[in-house]
Amino acid sequence: MLNTNHGYLGLTHPTVEVEVDGKKAYMPNFKYRYLSEDIPFGLVVARGIAELADVKTPNIDEVIIWAQERLGKQYLSLNTVGGTVKGTRDMHETRCPQRYGFENLDEFIKANHYNDKHVYRDPSSSALLQ
Repeated sequence: MLNTNHGYLGLTHPTVEVEVDGKKAYMPNFKYRYLSEDIPFGLVVARGIAELADVKTPNIDEVIIWAQERLGKQYLSLNTVGGTVKGTRDMHETRCPQRYGFENLDEFIKANHYNDKHVYRDPSSSALLQ
């Protein structure tokens, strides 16, 4: 997808200059938005929904653990696969459902009108329209 999606054409990952064994080298800038935004506003959201649905996500957990170590954040408790997003130190910086007090999938679905028929949001307001 990254190679064929024209929206990504020309994008590179920013780097920072470091010294390794007395020589100039470049490392990925882990503070750049690819991690600092995509993890808390994307992957942690998906992980939070999976947690509400009681779906195990070992691969997602591994990515979140790897990223949070580089960002100095805690989005997944215990820094281990199978941890929880609820109540973590940096949960308030994410958009996961637990941040907004959701504790079960049915409540989350109902509050967000996901089962309503013929309901959509008017993009110019926050109103729900039939």
